[in-house]
Amino acid sequence: MVKISPEYGNNSNPNLPPLESGDRLTRVEFERRYNAMPDLKKAELIEGIVYVASPLRFEPHAEPHANLMIWLGNYKVSTPGTRLGDNPTLRLDLDNEPQPDAILLIDAAYGGSSRISVDGYVEGAPELVAEVAASSAAKDLYDKKRAYRRNGIQEYFVWQVYEKTVSWFSLQDGEYLPLTADEAGIIKSQVFPGLWLDVAALVAGDMPQVLAVLQQGLTSAAHEQFVETITRGV
Repeated sequence: MVKISPEYGNNSNPNLPPLESGDRLTRVEFERRYNAMPDLKKAELIEGIVYVASPLRFEPHAEPHANLMIWLGNYKVSTPGTRLGDNPTLRLDLDNEPQPDAILLIDAAYGGSSRISVDGYVEGAPELVAEVAASSAAKDLYDKKRAYRRNGIQEYFVWQVYEKTVSWFSLQDGEYLPLTADEAGIIKSQVFPGLWLDVAALVAGDMPQVLAVLQQGLTSAAHEQFVETITRGV
């Protein structure tokens, strides 16, 4: 008889123990157990340790996550050769299979550094990973950050909702260095030209302003040149 757990959902293989936070597993075993739990919405393997997500509240996660996707989605629509994913599983290395809130990548056909596997997972390092974290105490700024850096993810974006701040890191010479806002309070991606962010507007939930600043980036010469470069010869 299949046991139903109110915390973890239906385990379709009663011979496998359910995933639980704190388990130490290989990536192969992690996937095996995850696939046996079809009702489980989110679990991650970070540095060999399992993290099973709790149900998400509208605040401080669901609405900020939606606003993050609106911002990135508008960039993706205006930038051929890019792809946007919501909560995709990433196969990074033998100890890390995270499920970040969002990724923005350059399609492999356009020269991107990751690819979609035959079974539908992202393999390799997408160009940008974004997470919504409650605060700077979350694992997103520690173990995950180390794993992303080591696997060559070029930009890592963490929105700390309670602290009303954004940490946006750029991989330079093997280290993550913070991208800083200009005098107008705008941070500009180094990997995706035209991906501009008004940080104060985002943390305040002022999405019209966020999109207005993004539109400035999308009409910049740098974005035009980027699109021309990645689509050339494809």
